[in-house]
Amino acid sequence: MHTYTEENYLKAIYKLSEHSEEEVTTNAIAELLETKSSSVSDMLRKLAEKDLIHYTKYRGVTLTEAGRQVAVRIIRKHRLWEVFLVEKLGLGWEEVHPMAEELEHIDFERLIERLDAFMGYPKRDPHGDPIPSASGEVEMPRSCKLSEMNLATPLLVTGISNHTTAFLQYLDKLDLGLGTKLVIDEIMPFDRSMLVTINQGKQLHLSHEVAKNILAVVSESQR
Repeated sequence: MHTYTEENYLKAIYKLSEHSEEEVTTNAIAELLETKSSSVSDMLRKLAEKDLIHYTKYRGVTLTEAGRQVAVRIIRKHRLWEVFLVEKLGLGWEEVHPMAEELEHIDFERLIERLDAFMGYPKRDPHGDPIPSASGEVEMPRSCKLSEMNLATPLLVTGISNHTTAFLQYLDKLDLGLGTKLVIDEIMPFDRSMLVTINQGKQLHLSHEVAKNILAVVSESQR
């Protein structure tokens, strides 16, 4: 058994390394978990003693296979609960992240198996993130950050990497969510903000910070 704090650290390390082969830094973990670097260092030493991570002071950290298994199991539960809360209880995608943060620590595997089956074995959560299978396999999406996409290419929004309530509420006000079709019309050299047209009509101005938290793929019709 692992403590809630240990599980949260392993999940944070996994999420920070999900799209990169590089070691995760102490500062990155501290920023994500909103805690002090000294507290992070103490926990990393404990996790290393349990063979859940590879930790080299002043360099960074990676998950061992045992640590990865724990992290993936927690993420699987978190994302399944988010689907349930949105699709079956009618909650907004901006509400469910903190609720799932609590529910993910319920440790009854049969409950999660039944939940998965009840939901029809979903592949993505309400924010577009992949849901790990019961065996721990993760089908990584081929999405890229909107901030890295090209001008004048028809795109489809497939995911959101910032799950904070404020950010998701902001996207709701813009009518910009999963499945939104958009084209980048212009990128401002000064601050990398951009003008985009969504759903073939409404034009929006998006800051670079917003654009890098939106994931998209080239529309299938352009492949």
